[in-house]
Amino acid sequence: MEQITATDGTKIHYLRLGKGSPVIFLHGWSASAKDWLPFASALADHHEVICWDARGHGGHAQNPGSSSDIRDMATDLQQLISHHQLDNVLLVGHSMGALTLWQYIQDFGCSKLCGVCIVDQSPRLITDKQWQNGIYGNFDKIANEQFISKLRDNFAEALLQLVANGYNRKSYENYHRNSRGFQQMREHLQTLDSEPLVQCWESLTAADFTGVLPLMDIPALLIYGDESQFYAQAVAEYVRDNISDSELHIYENSDHSPQLFHRERFIWDLQTFARRVSR
Repeated sequence: MEQITATDGTKIHYLRLGKGSPVIFLHGWSASAKDWLPFASALADHHEVICWDARGHGGHAQNPGSSSDIRDMATDLQQLISHHQLDNVLLVGHSMGALTLWQYIQDFGCSKLCGVCIVDQSPRLITDKQWQNGIYGNFDKIANEQFISKLRDNFAEALLQLVANGYNRKSYENYHRNSRGFQQMREHLQTLDSEPLVQCWESLTAADFTGVLPLMDIPALLIYGDESQFYAQAVAEYVRDNISDSELHIYENSDHSPQLFHRERFIWDLQTFARRVSR
């Protein structure tokens, strides 16, 4: 992996392959660059593709006291784009990756971008009486505080319960029968350094990007799952209706990671979108 040194001394690791117009893949919370590699490889024939491990992710040691705040992730992204002198970048963000690209746009604008692909994410995670388009439609400040306490007590189990207790009935059933998939997720999550991830979650749930959507003057490809554990279809429709140039695809029989349920379809949709927006 290549690396750059962020302004606070944190090493940001990333993989880079292919040549052509640039595409940067931004992974979800507790995930890593490797989650995007099958898709990055498919685009590398026509694009310079970058997949990073966001700070606090990917198993890379952090300096003591270094931040894992989403605002610092956006600054890291700006530094990465500047380091490689990239223009007309297509950002692809799943879950936390979508929040990262919204934070980037809020802080740095769209001048270096030609488009974005947002995969199954709400611009504001925490709900209240005025906002029901967050997690579960009813994940308020108190619920989040309780969740953060559970994360610090048993990170792996708290995260798996968050996945299990949402809209997707199959996830609920698989968790309670302790399916092999949940066992594998648990084993992986238990290997992670949890405190940077908990601090990252605190910053994600403090963020509100609803005001960023109307400011986006670049095309957006929106990919959502019809059986997402976390978000009702109203979330996808809200994002679509608040970005002026947006194209929404709802993938059937798909959870919070629709790109995994329909890999070839996602690659086709992304390649088609990239051809339209790349200059």
